[in-house]
Amino acid sequence: MNTYDRHLLREWLQILALVLVAMIGLLLMQVLYDDFRTLNDLGARPADFGVYFFVTLPGFLGQVLRIALLISLLFVLGKLHRANEFIALRAAGVSLFRITAPVWVIGVLACGLTWYLNASVVPWSVEESRALRENLQYRFQAKSQTEDRVGAVYSVGFDNRAAGRMWFFNRYSQFTRKGYGVSLSELDPQRREQRRIIAAEAWHDADRGGWVFRQGRELIFDPESGEMVEPRPFAELFRSDCDEDPRLMLIIDRKPGDLSFFELRRLVDYLKSIGSPKVVPYEVTYFGILADTLGPLIVIALAVPFAVSGVRVNPAVGVSKSIGLFFMYYIFSNLASSLASKGLMEPMLAAWFPSLAMASIGVWLFVRLR
Repeated sequence: MNTYDRHLLREWLQILALVLVAMIGLLLMQVLYDDFRTLNDLGARPADFGVYFFVTLPGFLGQVLRIALLISLLFVLGKLHRANEFIALRAAGVSLFRITAPVWVIGVLACGLTWYLNASVVPWSVEESRALRENLQYRFQAKSQTEDRVGAVYSVGFDNRAAGRMWFFNRYSQFTRKGYGVSLSELDPQRREQRRIIAAEAWHDADRGGWVFRQGRELIFDPESGEMVEPRPFAELFRSDCDEDPRLMLIIDRKPGDLSFFELRRLVDYLKSIGSPKVVPYEVTYFGILADTLGPLIVIALAVPFAVSGVRVNPAVGVSKSIGLFFMYYIFSNLASSLASKGLMEPMLAAWFPSLAMASIGVWLFVRLR
């Protein structure tokens, strides 16, 4: 590193830190505005608010980092350009890539940080903040409802095609972790019902490795005629061959944006195994998180050309053009998602298309500027 590199990094990292702190503060205010009343109505204590904001904050870092990089780069590079520092360096024969080399190095490190955040920190933040909200809701509901209705999710269905089992719960309590009004149908390879278990309640016993059914009947059917052959009442029935995870059952109908990286991966694997068309939006979101790893480099490739453009150009023009290109990413993203949902584009390509398109534009602008 030479004197100029240290000068550039010192100027840029100071602004980057200020922008990150300001944006995180604004996002915390938004969380406070959106969730304070809800948490307060659920009886949250001051300690609950502190823990909630602490676990929610990391979930914003992946989104904030790219925007902070864009704003800080436009400001610092524009400032150096207006001071004629770029002109002096380029007149001395220093290439634009060498002038901005420290920025690219930080960009590569930011890509690694983005990968770590998206793969580890953000999923933890999403799941923990949701768990905290749910626990507060359970505590509030427990004051006026019976425990089997606390945190209840109604009409839960799950089709395990690989094992030939179809589940249905009238309701599933996330507080007791039990299902109520349970029906389990076992199907033959032709999808004909062979056996049905009807129980008042059932739960997954992780220690024993199976499902426990209580107060019900086991019905045996003739697959050919569909008639019931033999009913078998039981007080309690344990099935060690049933290994379905209730956590997977409960995220089937959630929006892709509400799921963590780990939950998306698990749900994508399941939906692909049964050939469900619902997999497309989840798959696009999942691969989109992977594609976001290139975000910092794309931002740099877009910001540099406009920040160091001609001296007669008003800096606001470069800023507006760069921000406009940055928002083109979302246009490409929506277009690719629409094409994927209609089967006109593979989900993986739809997820990577916006990043690759913006990267191509950034490289073209950078080469043209040279």
